[in-house]
Amino acid sequence: MAFKAPRGTRDMLPLESDKWNFVERKFRELCYNYNFAEIRTPVFEETELFVRSAGEESDVVKKEMYIFKDRGGRELALRPEGTAGVVRAYLEHSLHNNAQPVKLFYYGPMFRYDRPQAGRQRQFYQMGIEIFGTKDPASDVEVIKFTADFFSKLGFKDLKLHINSVGCPECRPLFQKDLEEFARTKISLLCGDCRKRALNNPLRLLDCKNDSCREVMKDSSPINAYLCSSCGTHFEDVLKLLKALNISFYVDSGLVRGLDYYTNTAFEFLSCQLGSQNALGGGGRYDNLVEHCGGPQVPGVGMAVGVERILLALEKEELFPVKDQPEGVFLAVESTDLWEERFNLLYLLRDNDFRVETDYLNRSLKAQMKFANRNSFRFVIIMGVEDKSKGIVKLRDMVNGEQVELSFEKIPAFLRKKIE
Repeated sequence: MAFKAPRGTRDMLPLESDKWNFVERKFRELCYNYNFAEIRTPVFEETELFVRSAGEESDVVKKEMYIFKDRGGRELALRPEGTAGVVRAYLEHSLHNNAQPVKLFYYGPMFRYDRPQAGRQRQFYQMGIEIFGTKDPASDVEVIKFTADFFSKLGFKDLKLHINSVGCPECRPLFQKDLEEFARTKISLLCGDCRKRALNNPLRLLDCKNDSCREVMKDSSPINAYLCSSCGTHFEDVLKLLKALNISFYVDSGLVRGLDYYTNTAFEFLSCQLGSQNALGGGGRYDNLVEHCGGPQVPGVGMAVGVERILLALEKEELFPVKDQPEGVFLAVESTDLWEERFNLLYLLRDNDFRVETDYLNRSLKAQMKFANRNSFRFVIIMGVEDKSKGIVKLRDMVNGEQVELSFEKIPAFLRKKIE
């Protein structure tokens, strides 16, 4: 029986990895420009960390986490999102004692036991940034502007920014109470999950993806009407800064994030190309999360983007860069007697930072040339038996067909000049 990748996982093959590397490179370049430093956390943590951060009644905790016990009887979970692990590391290594704000970014696989869908597998990849130690609305806007700049660098032009405020522990309880009462009057019209949410986690009623539930809940009172003066002022300041930076947005009173730790600002960037699964990424403020995880009261704000969703949107909008011409060097030999000369030149070129390949199947020179052409090598170096005594090789440019004779020592400089 042939093995297959588990349901909800997939292999990334070589041609596809180039596209992943393109997205990751753009993300890392922007993190450098914005002065975010990388942090790498384990792919599994104590289950309680995610219960505290995401909320015991959240869908992530109740239905989606991969939970297991190790041989010591400790209950662990594969990380379903990145922020909780970053917060744990921030506390464990006393980064809250450093000069604030602390700005971090991460990239890696996350895991959720959910129905596999377009752009979201059970193992999926996230890129995210976090800012700890400031309540300034400008930090909210920096995270939003970073996200907008990232999508712009990838080539997107018609994404929509939806933004809302989800209040704070002081003003949100009254909204949740009224939302629960409203939902009770419509309980028969809601899906099974929302009937449970109406009792345990009413705010999540606004995040249901069921069209009939969304239609019912659109008549509920907006959370904006319940904001305390502090939350209202914070939200107004965020919107003023977005306008000052000419970032267009839509205030979406029904927008909430899927995790319970969010306070104040919540936002998402939506694609017009992906149908119902159109959220490419988003985030918001979480001023109480560090405290919930056992630390001091430290404000925070961040965002995360799903890499698979981004790749899907890039494919649909045909935004991946097209290579202008072939790349790399193929070293072809006329005879196996040239074994020593071939490998001396091969490793000379690699030591000079060229991408070089050669033949390992003892194919004919004609077959080697065909292989080089099919695999889009820009240059082919041909080592012939007669050329050996002259100490030269033939170098052919596969783009324009030009061919020159060169000695070994002149090849690196010649190639570098041609490539530049």
